[in-house]
Amino acid sequence: MKGIELFAGIGGFRLGMEAANIETIWANDSSELSCRVYESNFGQNSMVLADITQIDLSIIPQHDLLTAGFPCQPFSSAGKKQGIRDLVRGTLFERIVEIIKDKQPQYFVLENVKRILTMEQGYHFRVILNALASLDYLIEWRLINPLNFGIPQNRDRVFIVGTKLTTNNLFPNLEKSLFLLTQKDCDILEMGVETLEKGLQPIVLEQQTKNHNWGIAYQNQMYTRQIPPLVDQKPSKKLKDILQDEMEINTQFDFTADTRERIQKSTSVHRYCNGVEILYNQGGGARLGYTIFGVNGITSTLTASTSRHYERYQVGNRFRRLTNIEYARLMGFPDDWCRVARVYDQYRLYGNAVVPACVEWICQRIGRENIKFKSRTWEQLKLPI
Repeated sequence: MKGIELFAGIGGFRLGMEAANIETIWANDSSELSCRVYESNFGQNSMVLADITQIDLSIIPQHDLLTAGFPCQPFSSAGKKQGIRDLVRGTLFERIVEIIKDKQPQYFVLENVKRILTMEQGYHFRVILNALASLDYLIEWRLINPLNFGIPQNRDRVFIVGTKLTTNNLFPNLEKSLFLLTQKDCDILEMGVETLEKGLQPIVLEQQTKNHNWGIAYQNQMYTRQIPPLVDQKPSKKLKDILQDEMEINTQFDFTADTRERIQKSTSVHRYCNGVEILYNQGGGARLGYTIFGVNGITSTLTASTSRHYERYQVGNRFRRLTNIEYARLMGFPDDWCRVARVYDQYRLYGNAVVPACVEWICQRIGRENIKFKSRTWEQLKLPI
């Protein structure tokens, strides 16, 4: 299989595709720094540096798989939350739709932040589903977290997979076109083909609908269901398991005198919030004010902001921020992946990337007949909402 990578960033999708033996034949991003990092790892001229809206579609090669971590700022809780109405970035999604429609790849995989499911009572996600499901693709989505792949970062992301169908009859396509459900999911929920086919409801953009952590859509219809989190594919780790040797870390990462003084005015918390260990806080809450984090839990979501890496961690008797190398490990990249960028800029590059391990898991399943659904009637299968 051959794939392309839109909004490629530093190449998270490409690394995931390579691990699944899918060759990346074309990539694009509008960031000069991301392009430098990408080419330092994949070779000169491995990425087209340009605004995707200005690229002639004829130069994009035919491919089997299209991937895109389309800009998440319009949907992120850290952004302005304008969503699909963000005319600067939100409608870049429309360019993805144009490329899919023109190139007709067999599959596509898109990624975005968790908040896209719930923003404005799910309106923005329904707009996205409606556009994709109108292209004769079966759409499936699921929240996936790198915690399931042995990476100690709580980073729920929505992955949307599209499969081009050869017939308008949905029923025979389901077993070969759903990649984000495992057999265990179906066994636990006692879910069968009839559940999905009979449960499809029209996509009504202005009607409030809860978008659960998994679902499908096809030809302006959708079905969504809350399913258990993905079963861990690798043993879980804690933040302390991926830290660098303290002897290797430069004092530039330390916060010592000021931090110790502030701790005297802080409240000892010593509890976990969503798996993140919190040691001290000025207000005694979970994440308010000046916070000191521990290393016996996981990290909260790394972001593309320039401030996140100033959070203080207590590592032994040392108070410091996480290093750029530790950020690389928390995203599943090699330690020196962003070596051509300044240390300060590396935090943003990693925070804006997609975790390759999540992509690898999806890509390894694409094209396989993954699920053998059980045969049950709709009345037997449907569960309380």
